[in-house]
Amino acid sequence: MRQVDFSQMRAMAATPSTMATHAVQSNMHATPATVAAGSFGSVFQQVQGEVARFIEQGGGNATHLSPQGRAYLEQSQPVNVLGSINQGGEIGEVQQQFLASIKPWTEETGARLGVAPEIVAAHAALESGWGQRPLRQGTGADTNNLFGIKAGGKWQGDVASNLTTEYEAGSGTALKKTERFRSYPDQASAFRDYAQVLLDNPRYRAALNTGTDAGAFAQGLARGGYATDPHYAAKLTQLATRLQRTAAAD
Repeated sequence: MRQVDFSQMRAMAATPSTMATHAVQSNMHATPATVAAGSFGSVFQQVQGEVARFIEQGGGNATHLSPQGRAYLEQSQPVNVLGSINQGGEIGEVQQQFLASIKPWTEETGARLGVAPEIVAAHAALESGWGQRPLRQGTGADTNNLFGIKAGGKWQGDVASNLTTEYEAGSGTALKKTERFRSYPDQASAFRDYAQVLLDNPRYRAALNTGTDAGAFAQGLARGGYATDPHYAAKLTQLATRLQRTAAAD
């Protein structure tokens, strides 16, 4: 699964020349607003394509990238989500807004999974960087995929290809890869699909009905292979525990 040290990367099937042709054709009868939106999408895809090729060629010196490409690549660097909560347990304004925006869905999902809503919120925060590092479509639109769920062969919904970090088994070496992720029309759909994934997959059975035990939930996900990061369970446990303490103090 995806974590906040992933950046968003749309796989490009078209060449730059065919993209330009399609952009011209689509904007022939467009309004100024749609032309602007199309121009943004075209630039966004070109930057994504530039960084994708850079990664595929082994990376290296990023100075060869355009300024936009370098800025985009920097988004793939790890974000310290735990640093957003100070030692006193206080949460910043951006984090509070994120938690408030997803509260109805964390409560619903927590009830379905048999876990505390703060644990669900922590998982969404860990995977999305408090909603600040969303997976995106090639147009720049948010996929609402807050849990980094990949699109396997059985997935029938929309898909967005994004750059992600995977860790090799044994060595723990971090590698950049482009993977296909699920895309949802809204956050409610994302949370409900997330719950269904955990409920339907027997690998995650140990994470279900763990109540307020953040460590048991996190270990259940890790043992089920939810993520390749060897420190995933520890990160999720620490973040969820802090959110639970904050909730208890309110």
